[in-house]
Amino acid sequence: MATVLIVDDDADTLSMLTVLVEGEGHTVLAAGAGPAALDLLRRERPDLMILDLMLPGMDGLEVCRRAREFSYLPILMLTAKGSGTDRIVGLEVGADDYLAKPAEPGEIRARVRALLRRALYWQGETARQREVLVRGTLRLDPERFEVTLGGGPIEITRIEFDLLYCLARHPGIVYSRERLIELVWGEDEYLSSRAVDVHVSRLRKKVERDPANPEIVVTVHGVGYKLQVPVS
Repeated sequence: MATVLIVDDDADTLSMLTVLVEGEGHTVLAAGAGPAALDLLRRERPDLMILDLMLPGMDGLEVCRRAREFSYLPILMLTAKGSGTDRIVGLEVGADDYLAKPAEPGEIRARVRALLRRALYWQGETARQREVLVRGTLRLDPERFEVTLGGGPIEITRIEFDLLYCLARHPGIVYSRERLIELVWGEDEYLSSRAVDVHVSRLRKKVERDPANPEIVVTVHGVGYKLQVPVS
């Protein structure tokens, strides 16, 4: 089973999450502050992190930013700050999913399962058998988890790679947000279409010359997204 790092300074919440995660058969690592969480992340290499936003000192957003400098593990933000703006900021700094407290135990379990399922898929034999895709000047290597554009490397998160690979398999084909959720997140019924838009926005900042006028990951208004093959 997986190893899950839970980061929360509230003892009751930490205990509740530990019971939920261990009940799924996983091993739990616990931290009550950002620096301790980053240290555990480097030393233990967990499979998933459940991260509270309102931490003392270094807050959850900063922990997420720093984690993304060296790790692609899935991050679930579980926090009392549940406004739309907070969710968008959390996703933009690198979280894969966001859940507001108080959350139903069943929903927490479902989010954890969905994130681990996708992560384990990319670590498994099926992912290793996926072919390298070359689309114009864009190259995606799923075995090495590498993306190059115009010969230069692109630093990309796991979920951004999944999105880009999905679109690149069939250039020009338009994928609805619902279809992308099914293909990339594994039919995660809790993910909103707005979350897909946020992840696409993050991806564009890395692959587009002008993210405000995308030429590679293109919006088809009222339908979804498609990939246009870059030629230069």
